[in-house]
Amino acid sequence: MSARLLTSVIAGRAVPGVEERPNINPSDVSDVLAETSAADAAMAQWAIDAAREALPVWSQTTPWERSVVLDRAGSEVMARADELGDLLAREEGKTLPEARGEVIRAGQILKYFAGAVLQPHGLALDSVRPGIEITVTREPVGVVSVITPWNFPIAIPAWKIAPALAFGNTVVFKPAELVPASAWELVDILNRAGLPPGALNLVLGRGSVVGPVLTTGVDAITFTGSVSTGRGILQATVDSGAKVQLELGGKNPLVVTDDADLSVAVECAMQGGFGSTGQRCTASSILVATAGIHDAFVEAMQARMSAWTVGDARSAGVDMGPVVDPSQLAQDEDYLAVAREQGAQVVGGHRVESAAAGHFLAPALAIGTAITDRINVEEVFGPVMSVVRVDSYDEALAAANASTMNLSAGICTTDLAEAAHFRRHSKAGMVMVNLPTAGVDFHVPFGGRGESSHGPREQGTAAVEFFTTSKTSYTHPGQP
Repeated sequence: MSARLLTSVIAGRAVPGVEERPNINPSDVSDVLAETSAADAAMAQWAIDAAREALPVWSQTTPWERSVVLDRAGSEVMARADELGDLLAREEGKTLPEARGEVIRAGQILKYFAGAVLQPHGLALDSVRPGIEITVTREPVGVVSVITPWNFPIAIPAWKIAPALAFGNTVVFKPAELVPASAWELVDILNRAGLPPGALNLVLGRGSVVGPVLTTGVDAITFTGSVSTGRGILQATVDSGAKVQLELGGKNPLVVTDDADLSVAVECAMQGGFGSTGQRCTASSILVATAGIHDAFVEAMQARMSAWTVGDARSAGVDMGPVVDPSQLAQDEDYLAVAREQGAQVVGGHRVESAAAGHFLAPALAIGTAITDRINVEEVFGPVMSVVRVDSYDEALAAANASTMNLSAGICTTDLAEAAHFRRHSKAGMVMVNLPTAGVDFHVPFGGRGESSHGPREQGTAAVEFFTTSKTSYTHPGQP
């Protein structure tokens, strides 16, 4: 039986591309989910033109009409959580519980924005001049390019596309090349929920081919990916003046102090660092442990890691699925090799054999690292954590703030004063106390500081700032 063919969707129609590429299961490379028909630059421009043509129609719909579409789509996503979760696990490599949870999150996001669009977002003010009324209204930005990564193939697209559509924008959506099937399903659900043709377009293609088109000729770009690509996008918009929102990763510390509950600290580290195979921008990457707890914490981590089951993402009892592809696997191993060269003791990090050929890597812990080591400076993006030993809380805070990618930071402690101080003085955009650094709610702002983020925050009430533009109007009753 031949593999399913996935095509771009432009103006409501399936549009074959110029080349076909296999969509491969990272748990079993002999399993081809689908063939992806990749778009070229001309198709990307066609999608922008279709979104531009649909903008007057969609932007003039009522908030209720937009709410109904998003709510209907959210209901279908959640009703199909098992089916879509299985697809996601097969395509990206998350375990089934993680994949199903991500699908549910996507449905929740769609439903959240179905409600958010009905809330008031403007202002009515009195002028400082007598008899004059002022209104501040929110209007759509226009055509929005949505460019998403592979690690959350349905949740991240949902948290960008849902607010874009909710506030009356039209969208050209380019998912990562590794995860076209999850993206196709989300677009299909939203289009069948009642979007007019062209309001949401899907472009499946190489970033190097379609990316330059999708960062020109649009009114706004929301992108999640690498720092280097994000910088390129920002530079490309200097002349066009397009609005830009960038989420570019994180180097996230988890501080463990002498006052920490050891079992809580270990669980926070394991879930934060090895959940989703460590392939999360909010994943715990650096474990900063104070001297009094360091040895016990490291010993407990090694014991917990030895019981961690790595295998096929869709198999029962698996704690961690595969790394997403060979290049990411090689990158993880390269960072571990450099850590060893710089004097670290690496526990784990070996290839795991399986009945099927997949990209399986045991969780890795690099012990005895310095905060200036390469593994503690650059984002690894895999099931790799390092440990930095410090003498005091003050030294731990300094180490936690050493990164330039300040997305998420955590602390494990039972000292309330210490926790409060860390919350206040952490440079991260999100701070967790006795919780994993990864794992955020869908109704609150998401984003970091430094190189981690650029532009308005994502999600929740913050989304209105990026996906709308404000208009201030003055009215004098006698002088219309």
